[in-house]
Amino acid sequence: MVTTPIVVAPAIDFADVRAEFDLVDEFAPEALAEARRAGDRFADVREDRTDLPLVTIDPLGSMDLDQALHLERTDDGFVLHYAIADVYALVEPSGALDAETHRRGQTYYLPDGSVPLHPRELSEGTASLLPDAVRPAVLWRIETDHRAEPVAVSVRRARVQSVARMHYAGVQRDADAGRLHPSVEALPDFGRLREAAALARGAIELRLPTQDVVQDGDGWTLQIEPRTEADEWNSEISLLTGMCAAQIMIGARVGLLRTLPPTDPAAVDALRRTARSLDMPWPTGLGVGAFLASLDANDPKTLVLMSEAPTLLRGASYAAFDGDLPETILHGAIGAPYAHVTAPLRRLSDRYATEVCLAVSSGRDVPNEVRTALAAMPKIMSSTDSLAGKVNRACIDLAEAVVLAPRVGETFEATVLKEATDRHDAEVFVASETVIGPCGGAPEEGSTVRVRLTLADPQARKIRFGHDR
Repeated sequence: MVTTPIVVAPAIDFADVRAEFDLVDEFAPEALAEARRAGDRFADVREDRTDLPLVTIDPLGSMDLDQALHLERTDDGFVLHYAIADVYALVEPSGALDAETHRRGQTYYLPDGSVPLHPRELSEGTASLLPDAVRPAVLWRIETDHRAEPVAVSVRRARVQSVARMHYAGVQRDADAGRLHPSVEALPDFGRLREAAALARGAIELRLPTQDVVQDGDGWTLQIEPRTEADEWNSEISLLTGMCAAQIMIGARVGLLRTLPPTDPAAVDALRRTARSLDMPWPTGLGVGAFLASLDANDPKTLVLMSEAPTLLRGASYAAFDGDLPETILHGAIGAPYAHVTAPLRRLSDRYATEVCLAVSSGRDVPNEVRTALAAMPKIMSSTDSLAGKVNRACIDLAEAVVLAPRVGETFEATVLKEATDRHDAEVFVASETVIGPCGGAPEEGSTVRVRLTLADPQARKIRFGHDR
């Protein structure tokens, strides 16, 4: 879907959002001092794997690089080496920095900069897998068959050195031109095999328009977040690692899983009814994930159906366990058990789930401080996930209101995502402005209508349209 972003006034200020949610970039002197003097607590047991030509793939300009990969073909399939920043080795348990990261839980991303989980000296310096720097890492080795299904997994501490720093758009251009770096030459084939495996598992991928506020010179633009095939391929690497980590922890009966209940049949039936009402054929026997994946992303009816699909994926949580397995071990959207282990610079839980995998893989007991921390993770991560969502929504609401404030009274073409109910207005997507907002009146779901902007209040961070018959 092609959209034309509108430049937001340079005076837009996200400071009120930071203040509202008590987001403070600065760290206490004690925590900052610990980050600056952090040393590798496991240097003496670390394997030297600086021979691996690892590369990183991240959004353009990122400095907090959690992951580096090397993927090679074999006669039987593939071998993936996936290096993850070893944050646990650099943060002293029970210290000031440890306490502060438990309070923050994760990094918060705003259009004008992040509020990091760790001091930047660590997250963008000594722990980041920046190119040409030797770094402590947790190195996963995942051997797969020709279908990219894992057949052997190991994880250990190592010293690594990235040889190249890449970004998604650049990787996509290189893939299209047939000139990918040797370390990721197999990534397109591997990624597509993993995508096929996901559909076979019944995984569900929602492709809703993700709004993003990005800087453009002296101002800002509202855009649909770009998503390339390279994004998807790289995501499959992380997903595979998280699935392998989950199996290790389930086998040891200790760990932390990211869970989501199986899809509610009633929600699937409701989605089928919506598809029928939109005249979108849903072949008998085709699973919901495969059906959604088959839809034309440029068809407005797809957008409507995708806006209904989140009802399939409710109840996401974290499950810590030490002994008995939790009642739910499945991540319904992934179609398999899953754990977060690949972003420890940005997400606290990954630090501890990774330590479980390292201990189990080496035949050691899981450290007591890790077991204790695991029990606290579900509450910390659930609350900070919720906060991150609110922060993101507030930033988008503010940008929408600022960009549209001078245009109250104008009319726009919109796709009706949801009809009005007794409790809620209709919801419309105005593609030309990259805006989703409430709409008065009773426009029909799935239709293309003219709407009039009736409200754009930056102070309240609210917009509203009316159905222009």
